[in-house]
Amino acid sequence: MFTLEVEDHFSAAHQLREYRGKCENLHGHNWRVKVAISGAELPSNGMLMDFGDLKRILAVELNLLDHQFLNQIPPFDRRNPTSESIAQYLFQRLAPQLPATVQMSAVTVWESEKCCAVYSERV
Repeated sequence: MFTLEVEDHFSAAHQLREYRGKCENLHGHNWRVKVAISGAELPSNGMLMDFGDLKRILAVELNLLDHQFLNQIPPFDRRNPTSESIAQYLFQRLAPQLPATVQMSAVTVWESEKCCAVYSERV
């Protein structure tokens, strides 16, 4: 199995619902996002996927979140904009955009240097 990973970032504000503590207040993060994709076989060019193509797909999705108040953007207007939810959201948005021979492995979202959430659909 081959795995590729790319990273990017976005900045946005949010406030957590159903939470007691300082994160229930409006605040922001500089989120770091890592996307991992995998595939069992390489095409004739020897690349699972061009890094540049994967970075472009990720950048388009992150641009929709960048410098926004996440609580006002669907689905986070109804769903708590936690790091876990953001990771799942990005996974589900990115997966259909990949070539048929490539699978989304995981999306990792850091809200700080020391805290991250990972979403994958593997058990």
